[in-house]
Amino acid sequence: MTANTKTSLSLFDAALVKPALWGAFAKLNPRTQWRNPVMFIVYIGSILTTLLWVHALSFPGDTGMKPAFVLAVTIWLWFTVLFANFAEALAEGRSKAQAASLRGLRKDTWAKKLAEPHHGAAWLPEQAPNLRKGDIVLVETGDVIPLDGEVIEGVASVDESAITGESAPVVRESGGDFSAVTGGTRVLSDWLVVRISVNPGESFLDRMIGMVEAAKRQKTPNEIALTILLVALTLVFLMVTVTLLPFSVFSVEAAGAGTVVSLTALVALLVCLIPTTIGGLLSAVGVAGMSRMMQANVIATSGRAVEAAGDVDVLLLDKTGTITHGNRQASAFLPAPGIPKARLARAAMFASLPDETPEGRSIVELARRDGLDTTAVDGARFVPFTAQTRMSGVDLPAAPNSLDVNAIVLRKGAVDAIRRHVESLGGAMPAEMLRVAEETARRGSTPLAVAEGERVLGVVELKDIVKTGIKERFAELRRMGIKTVMITGDNKLTAAAIAAEAGVDDFLAEATPEDKLALIRKYQSEGRLVAMTGDGTNDAPALAQADVAVAMGSGTQAAKEAGNMVDLDSNPTKLLEVVETGKALLMTRGSLTTFSIANDVAKYFAIIPAIFVSTYPQLGALNVMQLASPSSAILSAVIFNALVIVFLIPLALKGVRYRPVGAASLLRRNLAIYGLGGLLVPFIGIKLIDWLLVAVHLV
Repeated sequence: MTANTKTSLSLFDAALVKPALWGAFAKLNPRTQWRNPVMFIVYIGSILTTLLWVHALSFPGDTGMKPAFVLAVTIWLWFTVLFANFAEALAEGRSKAQAASLRGLRKDTWAKKLAEPHHGAAWLPEQAPNLRKGDIVLVETGDVIPLDGEVIEGVASVDESAITGESAPVVRESGGDFSAVTGGTRVLSDWLVVRISVNPGESFLDRMIGMVEAAKRQKTPNEIALTILLVALTLVFLMVTVTLLPFSVFSVEAAGAGTVVSLTALVALLVCLIPTTIGGLLSAVGVAGMSRMMQANVIATSGRAVEAAGDVDVLLLDKTGTITHGNRQASAFLPAPGIPKARLARAAMFASLPDETPEGRSIVELARRDGLDTTAVDGARFVPFTAQTRMSGVDLPAAPNSLDVNAIVLRKGAVDAIRRHVESLGGAMPAEMLRVAEETARRGSTPLAVAEGERVLGVVELKDIVKTGIKERFAELRRMGIKTVMITGDNKLTAAAIAAEAGVDDFLAEATPEDKLALIRKYQSEGRLVAMTGDGTNDAPALAQADVAVAMGSGTQAAKEAGNMVDLDSNPTKLLEVVETGKALLMTRGSLTTFSIANDVAKYFAIIPAIFVSTYPQLGALNVMQLASPSSAILSAVIFNALVIVFLIPLALKGVRYRPVGAASLLRRNLAIYGLGGLLVPFIGIKLIDWLLVAVHLV
């Protein structure tokens, strides 16, 4: 991706950290804090302990707690809120930096607009902001395309690097799946007549900016469900904490010893026990997920789309360009009876030299790999390939000292075209070659015949080559429980052969747009989430139906509007990366939730003995960390609770590393690392903080 669309800022770059620091304080607004129920409890607790500190200063004997201790707890509670705000602001800052770079691409340009009919057929200058949907404009060499549109006339080379980051220009022409043009791109050669398809402010670039604005991000269903769980846990701990005060009063009166637990200690206990770690990082994880998708050069219309990508269990993949290279390539020379293979290869190679199509170049390359010299012969007369003749060839001069003074006529092309050619010279297509050509076609390959004069030398087999490594990637998806389905217009025999070679789980042959739509609905009726890619207008219905629909940036406007993601690179295999990014988002959220809940255990062993040991000395046995004093235990737990958010910010923003494993293996790994880690790390961290507090005589 170009620097225009992908920020290269490091995680803690000053350009991100400074605004995030200000943003952390700006988010102290109660209306902002209310959106996160877990952190809102911490926010209220911070206000309460602040008031308790003021009261402790005014009436030192009333609280039973030293003002310095209450102040220390208060400061770290506020830090807990600020650290959570900082994590969210930092994630939003990365997205805003991406949006700012996109805004830099948006320029007010002039366009040549077709005049109204009563003005005659004239192109009049008009500013881009004044254009409206349906207007027709002319863009010529060097012009910037003012707004998104569809080419209705002309063919031109267009530089889309500002949007896609791809330096190679692309061809845009009227009709077909390559007629869509994007505002802000530049015409490099020739001209286009474009019908504007959007109004100002609704262009693809405008939508991209809106998509990456973190402030507009809505919570996803999974995030809402997790928030409800966290709120439920918070309410449980809140009710437990509230009951501890009357229990403490009763215990002190009954035992006749000890002191009643202070409100400051209860607030500290509540904040340490509720899931503040994931509560403080939950929003940042969601924002960072969309940002990581943007870094992959994929624009997601919502966090829901990113999240759905992680839940996908069926992938529909077009064969051409995704599973195979798309350009048919020569794979074998099949000589006629009595013809040496080398002679066929040499004739096919020379006849393909003037053929600039990918198929023609692949024949030359195959001959080169077979050891033939591809240097052109002096005096040769080349016959270029045309769509009308469906042949290419060369007329070679007669060999020196040969009795035959006639030129050697070599031709290569479609079987029926070569048959007509040899028949015009008085020859005939051998029945054996017709049989070979038919078998080749039945295998799903394309046969091209080669002739020398009136004699057919053999057939060249063109095959759609399966991409290297694609089978391994499908195997990874299978281990994750994702089913892959190949979509192709080929016949069933061809489709079955390629599906077996590529390693997909299933295939749909001779597919029509209606067939794709029906297949998606079938899987969805079984409770599966379906993802697919597409670039054409005929893909739009299926894209609109799919749960995750990745439209190609080079595709038609209809496809991009139907999809919930747009791949700026127009790489169909990007769907695999989209799924991996979505799964990484879910893994990150699950891992942090596991860690957050698990680390409550150590805080329990730190604070519960501290607040009740004066009444029940036996609880000292629970002080397994051997913390120095009740005050030190409470303060150490509060400090660790705040600092752990800071240490986990990089993990929340970068995401847990994706691993293609099954759900059971992933759960075991998650519990081993983040569950066990959540149990052990707080014991170590709280003890180290306790040592430090004692060493500097703060408790």
